[in-house]
Amino acid sequence: MTAAVTSATQVDRSAGVTAPAGFRAAGVIAGIKPAGKPDLTLVVNEGPHDVAAGVFTTNKVKAAPVLWSQQVLSAGKLKAVVLNSGGANACTGPEGFQDTHKTAEKLAEVLNVGAAEIGVCSTGLIGERLPMDKVLGGIDQAVAALAYGPDAGLDAATAVMTTDNVPKQAALTHAGGWSIGGFAKGAGMCAPNMATMLSVITTDAVLDQPHLDHALRNAVGKTFNRLDVDGGTSTNDTVLLLSSGASGVTVSPDEFEAALTALAADLVKQLQADAEGVTKHVSITVQNAATEAEALAAAKIVAQDNLCKTAFFASDPNWGRIAMAVGNAPTAFDPALLDITLNGAAICIAGGKGVDRSEADISGLEIDVVIDLHAGPASATVLTTDLSHAYVEENSAYSS
Repeated sequence: MTAAVTSATQVDRSAGVTAPAGFRAAGVIAGIKPAGKPDLTLVVNEGPHDVAAGVFTTNKVKAAPVLWSQQVLSAGKLKAVVLNSGGANACTGPEGFQDTHKTAEKLAEVLNVGAAEIGVCSTGLIGERLPMDKVLGGIDQAVAALAYGPDAGLDAATAVMTTDNVPKQAALTHAGGWSIGGFAKGAGMCAPNMATMLSVITTDAVLDQPHLDHALRNAVGKTFNRLDVDGGTSTNDTVLLLSSGASGVTVSPDEFEAALTALAADLVKQLQADAEGVTKHVSITVQNAATEAEALAAAKIVAQDNLCKTAFFASDPNWGRIAMAVGNAPTAFDPALLDITLNGAAICIAGGKGVDRSEADISGLEIDVVIDLHAGPASATVLTTDLSHAYVEENSAYSS
């Protein structure tokens, strides 16, 4: 059982990766993006510990930095992470992997550590090589800008943005004397199945690597994996968790997992709120399923269904589309027992018409969908968004 989140673990969005002791960060304009916006981030762990864990995309097409970071994390340690926006370095072949290696080697040389202690992340357009002169020069620039404090954490969160409108960060300071903080980026191609587009989380708690890894996987499963903006699992999805141990406080695994889950859940809410073209924040809960896996599968089917998403955009309580989507899920239930509630209105009861559609008001920003299968004790919730004109326009113009 995971410990409950208490008042000792309240999330603060004014801080991020530099909130825990032992971490410096920077975000700079390296010139990778033609528009001249911030595009290179560093997060450096100054110890005394360098324990780390990571979770990566399940997509078979993995970007070079994903392959690199998976490889170096086999040792369970990281001294620093370098992240660039403005290019995904995915589908770039052996040359792209060499670029990632060069990036790690450059930062390692400047920090006087080993390249195998450097995580690398990239985000942006797939299929193009990175301008390595800009990347390597940006590392020198970012190292010179490394700092403690909330401004440095915000700069780091800002320089990883692509189609995001706002930076996303959060931190919490536990009453026990330790902290956790992080940032995330992602607005589209967002159906993580492991993590989000990119996220770095830091902590000064003392925890061994197996427990750190276990906590990260559990937290990701309950948070990042429950967000589905458009059904697209990216080639670059990465969540990295770094522990400096600088607080000197040894934390129980359950207590740490509760705090990590609270932090990740807040980052996911920020990702949902800033999704591409979003006009609706939709929560889909499937309850009384035979298993949690079946509940999750049914919720994701609804979250990804374009007919449901366009109905949400139109504020149309068209519950027939939801029933259709649930019926396509790999989930066992009796259709004659299906109940669907929209913002508290029981619009479908026992597989047929419930209250009048006019009682289901989904004209506001928040839409709460509850689907009751009456098939067992399990439940799951997935967060999603609507499919708007703005989403189509933004993604049709993304590469131009």
